[in-house]
Amino acid sequence: MLGRVCLGMSGGVDSALAAALLREQGYAVTGVYMRNWSRDLPGFRCRWTDDLADAERVAVTLGIDLEVWDCEQDYKQTVVDYLVDAYAHGYTPNPDVMCNQTIKFGTFAQRARQAGYDLIATGHYARVTQGPVGQIELRRSANEHKDQTYFLWRVPAEALAGTLFPVGDIATKEQVRAMCAERGLGIENKPDSDGICFVGPVGLRTFLLDALERRAGDVVSWETGEVLGHHDGAFLFTVGQRRGLNLGGGLARYVVCTDVEQNVVYVTDDRNSPGLWTRRIQLEDVHWIGGEPPANGEYLVRTRHTGTLRPAWVQVDDSGVSVAYEEPVRTVAPGQSAVIYDGLVCVGGGLIAKDDRRPAWWGETNA
Repeated sequence: MLGRVCLGMSGGVDSALAAALLREQGYAVTGVYMRNWSRDLPGFRCRWTDDLADAERVAVTLGIDLEVWDCEQDYKQTVVDYLVDAYAHGYTPNPDVMCNQTIKFGTFAQRARQAGYDLIATGHYARVTQGPVGQIELRRSANEHKDQTYFLWRVPAEALAGTLFPVGDIATKEQVRAMCAERGLGIENKPDSDGICFVGPVGLRTFLLDALERRAGDVVSWETGEVLGHHDGAFLFTVGQRRGLNLGGGLARYVVCTDVEQNVVYVTDDRNSPGLWTRRIQLEDVHWIGGEPPANGEYLVRTRHTGTLRPAWVQVDDSGVSVAYEEPVRTVAPGQSAVIYDGLVCVGGGLIAKDDRRPAWWGETNA
């Protein structure tokens, strides 16, 4: 046997194949279903028991043990509360990034080490390699569309060093499904999970209004300051949002920014509005996987999962970390991740900070 591996099994296709591949490679595998969230919401039954049943069927088929670890308290404190607090302060968070840092490569990894496992594994689409001088490198997966390094930039190198990503070298999801079918795992047709797992089909708006106080406010034209409509809380909206503004017919409008303190949502009907584009973003809460910041220079930067990798100049100085593009790019909501790559290697990233943008008429009405 190559060693004892503790594998996070979600009941999905990717972790099921990961379990099979690890067994075939000669590892002693124990599956763990992390029960992170079990709360039902109005009109939505949490599907955690269904996912657990799928994981159990795969474990029986492969002849491996499956344990259930209760991570719900940690998940509530570090992921769910983080999401609610971020929206309340005008940020658009990415809970998957926090879950990877605090739960999958935090609580889960620590508990696995304490239990004597040699390695942990997950079904993430990513790769871990050793660099030219022996340092741990996080690399994009062979499947560029499914690559999940965008969600892993906050995971420290020491956690990655003890992690296996068995599906990271597989080029397509279709291949993953076919390999599950070949092994008789019975999971190959299960749909991919989509959206925020603990929100479910009730939607983020309903979830946030259940957690935060409804606050009536105005929807205001970015160009003119005209009040165009009303809303139930500026925290419900995010930069670039088009749906859910309830402004009637006519031209589509897009959220330029929100002011949660004044409870105002600013919108434009001009897709080319300067408020929707930028050449520079500032990062906060930065993490470098190797521990040290990279040299200033041109890197590839991704600001959305599956979004385009764009060349940009990354500058690290006393004022922090900034990313400058040669051509304007769509503005991304503060709180989202900007992840930085040197070729295939993910060197780290940061959260997009709020900027000081104001409409042209701001000084006239707020003097």
